[in-house]
Amino acid sequence: MPRKLGRPTAHRMAMLQTMVTDAIEKGRIETTLTRAKEVAPLVDKMITLAKVNTLASRRQALAFMTKEDTVKKLFDTVGPGFADRGGGYTRLTRLGPRRGDAAELAVLELIV
Repeated sequence: MPRKLGRPTAHRMAMLQTMVTDAIEKGRIETTLTRAKEVAPLVDKMITLAKVNTLASRRQALAFMTKEDTVKKLFDTVGPGFADRGGGYTRLTRLGPRRGDAAELAVLELIV
């Protein structure tokens, strides 16, 4: 069952779409552990779409991600880089508690 993350559905989906786009664009994002656990499967799904590299898969990625340049990067460099890998394109590393509210922080990064 997906986590609600204390947000309405539309806000949560927009946040996840932005985080997926940023993770692919920058290669790594630092966020709370709960959010990272929600984003990781979505990033893996986008990379799997990029490995197929058809017009339909490109349109699916464009429908979910927020930046066209990042989709181009995904299909031109990131997807082919994982061509021989069967799955598990992301790594989750725990960082410890955040100073302000003691929320557990984590880094989500693409495996190179």
